[in-house]
Amino acid sequence: MTYALTPAEFRRVSRLPGEARLDEFIGRVAMHGQVWGLRSESGWAVVQSEGDDCFPVWPHPDFASAWAVGELADCTPQAIALDAWLQRWIPGMQGDGTLVLVFPTDEDDDGGVVIAPEDLAEEMRGALG
Repeated sequence: MTYALTPAEFRRVSRLPGEARLDEFIGRVAMHGQVWGLRSESGWAVVQSEGDDCFPVWPHPDFASAWAVGELADCTPQAIALDAWLQRWIPGMQGDGTLVLVFPTDEDDDGGVVIAPEDLAEEMRGALG
């Protein structure tokens, strides 16, 4: 379920450094049970980071929408249930060699934290208890 996000909270969180946004992502996804990606008619958005395929994700559709510009302008946010993320998406990305780009924003020069799916899953499971 999507939670309410005020404009002030959006700005505050968007300006956090990448590692702090990673923590924010894990906490909010654990609490609300959804991961948000970008999808177009041709499929899910995947971007390149230092030559690696990366699947960008956010804890709320507003953050994803804000990043859907330029080449991704035809994309819209789509939710992925946390159970499906952990049970299907993480193993699928591991098998494909795809990394996860966690919570990129235009406010951050480095664009977000790139992490192996299994490492992200471990951190997420730790937050779930």
